[in-house]
Amino acid sequence: MMSPSLSIVIPAYNEAPRLGGSLRTVFAYLAEQSFDSEVIVVDDGSTDDTVRVAEEGLAAAGQRTTAHLIRGQVNRGKGHVVRTGLLAARAPVALFSDADLSTPITETPKLVAPIRSGEYDLVLGSRALDRSLIGVHQSWRREQGGRMVNLLVRYATGMHIWDTQCGFKAFRMDVCRPVIEAGAIDRFGFDIELLYVAHLAGLRLLERAVRWDHHDGSKLSPLRDGLRMLQEIRAIRKQARRRFYEDAIRAARAAAYQSGQPLFTPGDSPSTESDVSPELASAERRI
Repeated sequence: MMSPSLSIVIPAYNEAPRLGGSLRTVFAYLAEQSFDSEVIVVDDGSTDDTVRVAEEGLAAAGQRTTAHLIRGQVNRGKGHVVRTGLLAARAPVALFSDADLSTPITETPKLVAPIRSGEYDLVLGSRALDRSLIGVHQSWRREQGGRMVNLLVRYATGMHIWDTQCGFKAFRMDVCRPVIEAGAIDRFGFDIELLYVAHLAGLRLLERAVRWDHHDGSKLSPLRDGLRMLQEIRAIRKQARRRFYEDAIRAARAAAYQSGQPLFTPGDSPSTESDVSPELASAERRI
């Protein structure tokens, strides 16, 4: 089997109506690239035809793309399936994308290029840095709720990140794997936990503006999941105080040290940067 340069992980829960089209779009994009890749769909115990649609869609992968389906028997949450997919990834760089492709797959170079160049370990897409790149907005209530959550996250964690929840993130797997393995949050707060542990480990994080469109059919309930996320933020802080993540932090720092990269201690240097370069809006950029 070929050794992929990029793994794309797609979490899916009851995504039968749109997963097939998303996979065709992803495979068409990867077919234009000059490297080998893999696509991993992780089913979260769907009760509709997601598994069948995924199997049919993955069968159409191109010659330079391997495709895998990981089936879940019960619904565990987006955090659980994203971690499962990332830990199954074989490429040195892995990216996870929401199944609806709210962020177009053509935005991939914005996240992958800084990792491949050796500048960063984790690059996250952001809707907040340049809102002119948002085509279809969420409702006013959802947008304001998201802003409040991110302000709370900044206050609670000390991370200089404006959008922790965008479903488009890329990882340098050799240093990020211990951070991913340490995750204990299975629902929508998993992004915050992952980023916070990476921040505590002193890894190099970059937040980049990406294009984004709201699609109907979100599984997120603003009230229910907003309250749950607040509870999860408290749990993350509590676990950090109890040194729950200490082994993962040491392992990530050791992996980074072995590669000769600089490390930061939170508070002594900004390990998180934000990028709103205007050229990033170009849809024609390729890896």
